Amino acid sequence: MIQSMTGYGKEVVQLPSKTITIEIKSLNSKGLDINTRVPSAYREKELEIRDLLAKSLQRGKVDFSLYIEVTGEEVSTQLNEIAVRQYIKQLANVVNGDPVELLKMAVRMPDALKTEREEIDDKEYEAILKGIEKALEAINKYRSDEGLVLENDFIERSKTISKLLEDVVAIDPERIDAVKERLRKAVADLKEKVDENRFEQELIYYLEKYDITEEKVRLKNHLDYFNQTLKSADSNGKKLGFITQEIGREVNTIGSKANYAPMQQVVVQMKDELEKIKEQALNVL
Repeated sequence: MIQSMTGYGKEVVQLPSKTITIEIKSLNSKGLDINTRVPSAYREKELEIRDLLAKSLQRGKVDFSLYIEVTGEEVSTQLNEIAVRQYIKQLANVVNGDPVELLKMAVRMPDALKTEREEIDDKEYEAILKGIEKALEAINKYRSDEGLVLENDFIERSKTISKLLEDVVAIDPERIDAVKERLRKAVADLKEKVDENRFEQELIYYLEKYDITEEKVRLKNHLDYFNQTLKSADSNGKKLGFITQEIGREVNTIGSKANYAPMQQVVVQMKDELEKIKEQALNVL
């Protein structure tokens, strides 16, 4: 079953003094492009997190975000009491003011607050890793659900192309008759007597040049292979893209050889359906 590259997964981990939110978003891309946003304390774990994402998501433009909100009494920013007292003392020498007002000014000064570097808590990081696993499960389910929608759309559009191919097969005999009639009329308009044997040879050559028997057979085979690939375990967007290129090649050849308006109109419908398949195939993992 195919998967879409578009997906979203979120997991919220509640700890005694923190709320940890993990979000993973993905869009289609030619390869794997991972962008991470993590708190500075977890920068050293970024490579490990990237590896987890790469193994699970394989391909796509991936945005990973890790947010940590402190909900308890734990804070990482502390008041620099020594610096604040010095600022208040210096301000008092400049102006006579209320101590509260001087304190308000002092805490706005540089170095009034100091941020202590947080050390990674092993239990907290273990909880984060479990949260990432759940978020990955969620985004992969999203991708599978989207893949099912894409698969159904591909099947319906390939059926439409197959039906149009049947129309091409049905039209082909009358196309050949129309080509023969045009040639005979063109010769008659010359008002010249022609060698019938030579005319038949030229007609055969002309008809062979515009024969689409091989294209019809190959197009049917490519459509069958496309549907088989959708159901196979190794199905992926790149493989489906290669098959649609082959389908397009046969459709274009039929169009160029048709030389008959009703068949060319059918070919235009086939091209329209195929373009929609190609666009959607870009979203397949």
